[in-house]
Amino acid sequence: MTATMMTLTAKLVKVRGAAMRRQLAVTIAGVGVTLALTAASVVAHHAFAAEFDADRPVDVEGTVTRMEWVNPHIWIHMDVEQPDGTVENWAFEGGTPNVLFRRGFTKESLLPGTRIVVDGYRAKDGTNRANGRDITFTDGTKLFLGSSGTGAPYELRPENTQNVR
Repeated sequence: MTATMMTLTAKLVKVRGAAMRRQLAVTIAGVGVTLALTAASVVAHHAFAAEFDADRPVDVEGTVTRMEWVNPHIWIHMDVEQPDGTVENWAFEGGTPNVLFRRGFTKESLLPGTRIVVDGYRAKDGTNRANGRDITFTDGTKLFLGSSGTGAPYELRPENTQNVR
């Protein structure tokens, strides 16, 4: 091998080495970003016990003001009139939009102005938020709001399905 060929070979090895290092750095960065996004998603989706208190059940009657169909859970916002005439705003977390949709619940099921009773479990921080278990409409029909496997004290079981749609 001549000196010129050895020099060219050395340069080629250097170029390939730099390209491989660059490719490795890009791959590692991609894996890092993927792990970071996955971790953020896992943290955002909490267990029932992390946010709500099973020992603080609530039964709240009010008027729906807004419903949010967002992942990972729907939110029902209500105005609740207090005995002194003041109005409190409450927010109730329900199951996932997909699960509720499969149960027949749609965006038109709870329009603003609808009177309902929501029973569930109050937020541990004492704010006017709760994990909704059931909605009872004025005609007595109930809708199960929870999502199975959350750790909530009540899960939809065959013995609890009377008047539930």
